[in-house]
Amino acid sequence: MTSTRYFSILASLVILVATTFASMANAQGYRIRSGDLLRVEVLEDSTINREVLVAPDGRISLPLAGNIRVSGASIPEAQRRVTDGLASNFATRPTVVVSLLQLRPDTVATPSTIDIYVIGEVNNPGMLSIAGGSTLLQALSQAGGFTDFAAEKRVQLRRVVEGRETVAKLNYKRVLNGEAGVALSEMQDGDVIVVPARRLFE
Repeated sequence: MTSTRYFSILASLVILVATTFASMANAQGYRIRSGDLLRVEVLEDSTINREVLVAPDGRISLPLAGNIRVSGASIPEAQRRVTDGLASNFATRPTVVVSLLQLRPDTVATPSTIDIYVIGEVNNPGMLSIAGGSTLLQALSQAGGFTDFAAEKRVQLRRVVEGRETVAKLNYKRVLNGEAGVALSEMQDGDVIVVPARRLFE
């Protein structure tokens, strides 16, 4: 069997399995919610493939596509939105498969813990229950640290204060040089840490 044929068969199997799970979710009329964990596969560019958490604002973040709203959408609808978001970066429409990996945990934190979200280029994105008083750096550590694609100079801490979202920025490189800043800020319940993907040549 040639390597080309082998790759073609393997790719078809990946799409078939992912599509099967997506179809199951769709058959049950499931609508994506904030806190769900999704898997995005792009056949034409495997560097985009990743697990993504649906943020509290209902969006997911992907390289080349940016932020895409998927909350309230079915799996096929989310798949179309991701395809539309990526289409301008390819000569032909990319082959995209979105699958549901994990439903939002419907658990209540104990008084000694808070729930936060860590999304983007970390090794274990998702909702974390962390000890009250934990810092942003400790939260990043519990999320498994940065991936190789992380824009470490553009980490964001998003927090809703009196109904309005505030965004604090963190340059992790400066933290390593002793400039703590927001890195030592205590996390609050509902905080969102966003680790963007690096831009080209960044």
